[in-house]
Amino acid sequence: MTLLPQELLKAKAPSTRPVISLCEGSDPRIVAGALAAHQAELANVILVGDADAVRAELANQGASESEGVEVHDPLTSELTASFAAEYYNLRKHKGVDEAKALATVQSPAVYAAMLVRLGHATGTLGGAVLTTGEIVRSAIQVIGVDKDAAMVSSFFLMYPPENATEGGRAMLYSDCGLVIDPSSQELCEIAKASAKSCKALLETDPKIAFLSFSTMGSARHAAVSKVSDGLALFKDAAPELEADGELQFDSAFVPSVGERKAPESSVAGKANVMIFPNLDAGNIGYKITQRLGGYMAIGPVMQGLAKPANDLSRGCSAEDVTQMIAVTALQALND
Repeated sequence: MTLLPQELLKAKAPSTRPVISLCEGSDPRIVAGALAAHQAELANVILVGDADAVRAELANQGASESEGVEVHDPLTSELTASFAAEYYNLRKHKGVDEAKALATVQSPAVYAAMLVRLGHATGTLGGAVLTTGEIVRSAIQVIGVDKDAAMVSSFFLMYPPENATEGGRAMLYSDCGLVIDPSSQELCEIAKASAKSCKALLETDPKIAFLSFSTMGSARHAAVSKVSDGLALFKDAAPELEADGELQFDSAFVPSVGERKAPESSVAGKANVMIFPNLDAGNIGYKITQRLGGYMAIGPVMQGLAKPANDLSRGCSAEDVTQMIAVTALQALND
């Protein structure tokens, strides 16, 4: 049975507890999720925001700042000046002056990302209040793209209910939250990153399905060719990994359908990494799986960054925050 992120992190029991910075430190869900993560010994947390507002919410939840639960106010923190200098050096080629650098790092999202860049935190998390654009932009500008990655993309972890239908299993859906219309080359890069994420977070070998409305040439269209071309590029780049396509979702997911529609495939009916052809399909697909199929969806999780930074849904719960803290910590362990 596949362990949920909290369970997997507890099982790994890192010798040094991860530190996760949260840029919306006064939001009740963030505080509740962070406190639960700390109490479960998953991670230490840094709540970033207006100090009075953060401490008021901590008090409202019967807690206070303590060892392992820090409050950082970017307007008054002793780290802000050094963060501004670092940001100026990073962005001066884009016309950022010292005054603009100071104002920018006083933004909680940028400050939280800078905590990660300069080693004060293991990873960062936000998006309960801020938009995906703000979270992603801060992460890319401050933390940067991993030297081995061509791009940043995202995925959802999908965990089956107890009464799952035929073939129910934990899966990774990508990209469901970030890249709107990936090219064939971008589909290849998303699949490469997703294979690594599958090994790290599901602890199983990836079986990668490049999804389409066609299975193995059953339809002809430019959209199908984009997917099959992406698969060809992936097989050239990572021949050691199991991948196939183009596959319709039922061919990729249901063993009996996969055997009938693609009998020669080692992936059909067994896929655990689903590569969607565009953001429309990915976003709709994960929500149907969640809402009609009863799967637990954890994400969006970002991949391809130099250090972990993740986005939350603005409809997230405190439990979602705790699980995403565990995901972020696990990503750091596998860097």
